[in-house]
Amino acid sequence: MYYDRIEAGMMLAEKLRKYQGIPGVVLAVPRGGVPIAYIVAKELDWPLDLLLTKKIGHPLNSEYAIGSVSLTERFVVPHEDVTDAYIEKETNKIRVRLREMYKQFMGDKEPEDLKDKTVIVIDDGVATGNTLMSTVNMLRKSEPAKIVIAVPVASDSAYEKLSPLVDEFICPLIPQYFPGVGAFYKNFVQVDDEEVMYYLDKLRELKKAG
Repeated sequence: MYYDRIEAGMMLAEKLRKYQGIPGVVLAVPRGGVPIAYIVAKELDWPLDLLLTKKIGHPLNSEYAIGSVSLTERFVVPHEDVTDAYIEKETNKIRVRLREMYKQFMGDKEPEDLKDKTVIVIDDGVATGNTLMSTVNMLRKSEPAKIVIAVPVASDSAYEKLSPLVDEFICPLIPQYFPGVGAFYKNFVQVDDEEVMYYLDKLRELKKAG
């Protein structure tokens, strides 16, 4: 059990300290992953970027994911009844939304180049692992040196599913009974846009001062 995301971030940062001094990028899954990623990025002295992805829903059932889109990459599981034209249209539509969100938080900054760098993906917890699974497949296309998932808590099934896909999966808490991510925090208040901006600005100020 963690008190809040900051305490969880401090625990993760301790386990990730071995990566200090090598080229790397911390990727935060917004919004809940940002406070945790802030702590890790500060401790490792690495740049922090946002991992913005959105699923592509099936044309007949938008809740059923057939793939994912990021700002630069796409991962799609082929379906006979889904056309290339539909996938292109959805990809373009999703990317418009993702760019708007990225600009809101990061301004005119270009996304970090991940090629040949160690990439640490951070969220406040993992329940099913399905979203992260497609995210990892997209990240591979950026040719990072290593992909590490670091989360404070994960279900046993998510850990089993994701571990073989990455170079390292760091998670201090993998309970047998997993009612939901929030159950493992005393304070699990939803992170809003203002809080995301607060941590991003705070890290920028530290970089300038340093």
